[in-house]
Amino acid sequence: MISPDANAQIPESITKAHFIGIGGSGMSGIARMFIGQGVRVSGSDRSANYATEELEQLGADVNIGHAAANLAEDVDTVIVTSALWPDNPELVLAKERGLNILHRSQALVWLSRDSRVVAVAGAHGKTTSTGMIASALLELGADPSFVNGGVIQPTGSNEHDGTDSEFIVEADESDGSFLFYDTAIALITNIDNDHLDHYGTPEAFDAAFRSFADRATEAVIISADDEQAVALTPTLTHAHVRTFGEAESADVRVGNIEPTGTGVRFTITADGASAAGELSVPGHHNALNAAGAVAVMLQLGHPLEAAVASLRAFAGTKRRFDLQGVVEGVSVYDDYAHHPAEVEAALSAARTVVGEGRIIAVHQPHLYSRTQAMSDVFAEVYERLADHTVVLDVDGAREDPVPGVTGEYVTREFKDPSRVEYQPDWADAAAAAASWAKPGDFIITLGCGNVYRIVPQLLEALDEALGEDA
Repeated sequence: MISPDANAQIPESITKAHFIGIGGSGMSGIARMFIGQGVRVSGSDRSANYATEELEQLGADVNIGHAAANLAEDVDTVIVTSALWPDNPELVLAKERGLNILHRSQALVWLSRDSRVVAVAGAHGKTTSTGMIASALLELGADPSFVNGGVIQPTGSNEHDGTDSEFIVEADESDGSFLFYDTAIALITNIDNDHLDHYGTPEAFDAAFRSFADRATEAVIISADDEQAVALTPTLTHAHVRTFGEAESADVRVGNIEPTGTGVRFTITADGASAAGELSVPGHHNALNAAGAVAVMLQLGHPLEAAVASLRAFAGTKRRFDLQGVVEGVSVYDDYAHHPAEVEAALSAARTVVGEGRIIAVHQPHLYSRTQAMSDVFAEVYERLADHTVVLDVDGAREDPVPGVTGEYVTREFKDPSRVEYQPDWADAAAAAASWAKPGDFIITLGCGNVYRIVPQLLEALDEALGEDA
């Protein structure tokens, strides 16, 4: 894993950019925007996916696998992510050549250099909140630019190069890169000490959020419900701080939250006026995200009633409670949740929709360090909110394997072992999940790694299991 270089010089012009890890959800969107602005693009990734295929169709030169030969002689700028290893051969060669090396967030700074930046940060909900703001603005007839960590339904994209001055970005606090943006409006959904490997201490983590907020040139919008955000708010020196949430003290307050089948309805009150709203995506947490999005739109000058109504256009983001298929009455969903708080939100939303049905969770632990540190918390959430859980092996991502740390770290923390099983083989895991399912149930895959790739096996296993019973 590498740290972004805060001292890197962002060039005025870029002729050809090479993206190391071009198929990632954030990187692919930035690469598409570079292409749209006339920059020639090349890149590499360890495996092909829909994003790499789409980029090739747009004219990018994409290589699968990392090798020094992928870095063409005419490249002047290399774009990287924090998940990259320092010995990546393309990165090593770029340094030897003295090329511009920019973190993905610095590439976004280059793209948004003449824009009014709305930066969305927070441990949970920032992808959804970014998607809500972008889709709502489009619904209102605006044309903002945006780059999001997930594909926004129904736009079918995680980026858009708009004609208006507003630029909505999902800002990553995990490595401190959210401090690079020339932010006009800062939205903080919540704060959770989940990245102390980078910051070292909770105090340093809080200080980074304080700096992110106070650097905003127009306004700070921050949760009135999240414990750490509430503690941070009085320490901010910014002249224009607006809070949002369920708390009585919230400047933009959401209340009357009720599930509506596959969605949620609510009322938002601000500046003495109220407006009833509804989302087509479920979950109490999404009503809270909606309040933050409305607070941003109010700051951008849109009336309350229009802002709240525009949220109906938001149909979710890819890999956030994303329906993948239905087999014999069993619905299969996929979700990006990889932290206990996110898993709790996803399963709670599923519970409001499934009715009398049961929830079968397929959990892919993310990072060896997180699995070691939080296995008991994960187990508590799954045991409380899912009817049965199948645990895969750990997706180590940027970390080296830790001897002995497997998915069993989670399963052994369950108080009732009959409700969980460790299945490192994906075919066995799919068969196990399908064996528990009955019409009306939900199977939901959870994790930010490649767990979504088990979905075809789940659908096939369901067809076999339920077809035999039919």
